[in-house]
Amino acid sequence: MQPIVLINAVGLTPRLLAHAPRLQAVAAAGWQAAMAEVLPAVTCTAQATLLTGRLPDKHGIVANGWLYRSTNEVRFWQQSNRLLLEDPVYATARLRAGARGRPFKSAKLFWWFNQGAAVDISVTPKPWYGVDGNKVFGIAGTPQEVPDDLERRLGPFPFAAFWGPMAGRPSTEWIAAAAGLVVREHRPDLTLVYLPHLDYDPQRFGPAGCDMPATVAELDEACAPLLDAAAAAGARVWVVSEYGHCDVARPVLPNLALRRAGLLDVRPGPFGEQIDLFRSRAVAVCDHQIAHVYVQDPRDFPSVADALRPLAGIARVLTGDERAELNLAHPRAGEIVLLAAPDAWFAYPFWVDDRLAPDYARAVAIHHKPGFDPCELFFDPKLWFPKLHAARRLVQKKLGFRMTMDVVPLDPHIVRGSHGLAAADPLDRPVLIGHGPNPGPRVPMTAVRDLLLAALDLG
Repeated sequence: MQPIVLINAVGLTPRLLAHAPRLQAVAAAGWQAAMAEVLPAVTCTAQATLLTGRLPDKHGIVANGWLYRSTNEVRFWQQSNRLLLEDPVYATARLRAGARGRPFKSAKLFWWFNQGAAVDISVTPKPWYGVDGNKVFGIAGTPQEVPDDLERRLGPFPFAAFWGPMAGRPSTEWIAAAAGLVVREHRPDLTLVYLPHLDYDPQRFGPAGCDMPATVAELDEACAPLLDAAAAAGARVWVVSEYGHCDVARPVLPNLALRRAGLLDVRPGPFGEQIDLFRSRAVAVCDHQIAHVYVQDPRDFPSVADALRPLAGIARVLTGDERAELNLAHPRAGEIVLLAAPDAWFAYPFWVDDRLAPDYARAVAIHHKPGFDPCELFFDPKLWFPKLHAARRLVQKKLGFRMTMDVVPLDPHIVRGSHGLAAADPLDRPVLIGHGPNPGPRVPMTAVRDLLLAALDLG
């Protein structure tokens, strides 16, 4: 069995591949296939489809986050592998190899749904959380000595470069270098590697607002140690992506509309206003260019839809069985699903006065916010010296003071890029390239799992 290294280069498209000579060489030595997005075209949903070969109505990952009905809490970016309701490729490969009396080793590096995954080696970002509310950045994995060894050799994982105002190239370089060490020294049969570099500036500034050739070239250069390690291990390289980015010009605030219609309630308090999810008749969980609207009482469906349809920037309001068009007729999905216009995206804010905004709104707080917030990629332009402000907050933290790292802007108009819908041009859609037998010019995202199993002689 010849090993496979599957690189998830999020944001890579056929249009951008020309600026990545190393990755383009992989395609030239093998094949390149066009790929349509799965909807919503967001990280967790796309990765779940790639891993399981099923669509959201089967694997259950309807977005990057949703309302957990059992506790009535909105949670984003959960890492448990048990959230996948269909078997991922590494679990199936392990079972099939075992049934045939063959050894099989897999590694999963920074892909989502990492905790508890049926892999031999895993590495994922996982901070420590203290009982006093303190947080210390860190990575975790299986076995624990692997992430410990990687940080000893490569230095601490640059968490600030993985997400937030300082997100950028160093995180991708670290992950690629770490993956290269894992491939060289542990020799997995299947290695999954997630490289996030193209998910930053294209979201901040939009593809038209940043130097895409230079950004793609940075990703390509970061791949060098991983590609070298794959060659030394005799592994085939495959590269896949999840979506392309688009330029946006306007945010849509469905929660504010629901509040003004008397359908969303808040609870004021010492840390700003909070959505009261038990008293609210409807709430929108916003995720890039899609929003799941959860409605407690079916009798409110018409009034909720009527409150949302007039909003500029909403292209479609799908209710009930209409959600099946997007393969989102699933218990985790909202009773109503909103799609943005191509130049719009959904922002979560629900407050009418910035002075009453919740404290998490001004911080990088991915597990506190009831929606995805790309404003976290920016320093607030109202701060004179934002890095000095952040440094002062860090000093306060080290001295034992309670503080909020309040550096994130509240104005969603600052965001110029997004994703989540199907791209109008096939050149801006995901791509699949690799070594080995050619699967044809077009490959649906649901086919990647079975293609991997066949390439590993486990089909």
